[in-house]
Amino acid sequence: MDVKIEKSWKTVLRDEFEKPYFRELVNFLKAEYATQIIYPPKSKIFAAFDRTPFDQLKVVIIGQDPYHGPQQANGLCFSVADGIPHPPSLRNIFGELHHDLSKSIPISGNLERWADQGVFLLNDVLTVRQGAAASHKGRGWETFTDAVIEKISQEKDHVVFLLWGNHAQKKGKKIDESKHLVLRSGHPSPMSANQGKWFGNRHFSKANQYFQSIGLEEIEW
Repeated sequence: MDVKIEKSWKTVLRDEFEKPYFRELVNFLKAEYATQIIYPPKSKIFAAFDRTPFDQLKVVIIGQDPYHGPQQANGLCFSVADGIPHPPSLRNIFGELHHDLSKSIPISGNLERWADQGVFLLNDVLTVRQGAAASHKGRGWETFTDAVIEKISQEKDHVVFLLWGNHAQKKGKKIDESKHLVLRSGHPSPMSANQGKWFGNRHFSKANQYFQSIGLEEIEW
């Protein structure tokens, strides 16, 4: 199947695109985009892959499904387009970044600047109906993104995985921790953060300390 995705990922995932479940997923999405309001736009479904080629990937952050409000989702987990107010989880991510690295809170919630440095911002499910969280759950995306994480774990070395919340931690349970750094904490959502499970994890500085220790360039968070 000819999937429009960045060429290094197309090579890595070629076999996945030919499997029956993926063909069924494509047929489902064609019907959904034709009859419903779906986020993100078709052109941005694989934005995380297009912004972060496989051979440049250094960090993986795993979200759940895209934001389901108008103009929010841009294909990168936790990220919103320029000019869109920061959703609560993103506000808490920036809050921890400020406490950890003394960074000013960014004006824009667009995380393309991270993606361009090798931070792979992967949602478990890559599409959603407007106003209906988890509406594309169980349609095949989870199988696909499991395969993506497995490919990264198997074929790359020294990747930092940031697993925020139970969902991401279950998603990353098969990561080979003998050759990758896996950092876990609560989710940045207000409920988790207000219970003391998010703030203070210092994942941004820990990731950079790891890269420094192995001679790789740090992320400019």
